[in-house]
Amino acid sequence: MQLLAFLLIYPILWCISILPFPIFYKLSDVVCFFVYRVFGYRKKTVRKNLAMTLPHLSDKERLDVEKKFYSHMCDMFLEMIKTMTISDKEINRRFVITNIELLSEYEAKGKSVVLMCAHYGSWEWLINIAKKINFRSIAIYKRIGNKYFDKLIRDIRSRLNAELVETKKTVELMEYNATRGIKAFYGFASDQSPQLVKAKYWDDFMGYEVPVYTGAEMLAKRLDMNMVFVKVRKLKRGFYEATIMPLAENVREYPDYEITSMFLREVEKQILEQPEYYFWTHKRWKHVGKKATERTN
Repeated sequence: MQLLAFLLIYPILWCISILPFPIFYKLSDVVCFFVYRVFGYRKKTVRKNLAMTLPHLSDKERLDVEKKFYSHMCDMFLEMIKTMTISDKEINRRFVITNIELLSEYEAKGKSVVLMCAHYGSWEWLINIAKKINFRSIAIYKRIGNKYFDKLIRDIRSRLNAELVETKKTVELMEYNATRGIKAFYGFASDQSPQLVKAKYWDDFMGYEVPVYTGAEMLAKRLDMNMVFVKVRKLKRGFYEATIMPLAENVREYPDYEITSMFLREVEKQILEQPEYYFWTHKRWKHVGKKATERTN
């Protein structure tokens, strides 16, 4: 069944990927109509998340954010499909890294680097960084159940010189590379909610105390790696800009979880600047402690 599903769907994906961009985004509008208006995909979750984290906005303003978010989400997932056939020239035009030279400076320091980002803007096209560096580029991801689609995703990333490693194999691979002197940039999207049984640390995020992933920081300390944050902005439809921001060098000198907290503060700034580009369908606030204001009263 997995192979049959792949054989039926793959030709459709390929045809979508070769559409000219004007038609491509018209298709995204049609998809958005069905996802948002007809099926209401996770609309309750999105509205709950927006109401919890953006109480300073009026109902009308949050509804506007909601509509813009669904449009962006559909664009983003179709852009993921577009990556199957997009040229280097086109993706470089549409996803610009403002200070790519900083990554060369980090390579010159002779340490591997943990690159942290959020589910914000376009984390799919962010992988284009891999073609601009000399170190290996390895992204941490959750394996897809259908092995054929999982291979397709890995093949698409390899077109951009990026490797994927499953979450459960991350520690093993990073330790293997460290013992053999293999330098790499490791990409972590660490803003989502871990399982409660695995939650070692809670921090404020958008006004609530929530469990937080700490693996990126802990591995950086264990293997003595530098850490950076990638801030992504959406300039207009189909065009993004990324800026590399140093988080920490000499990471072992920082108290545990301080760097993770620094990362969360940067993600909050992104969300508050343009909330419509955050990935609101995830149940990020399904496990919450007290509101930050309640703990300080």
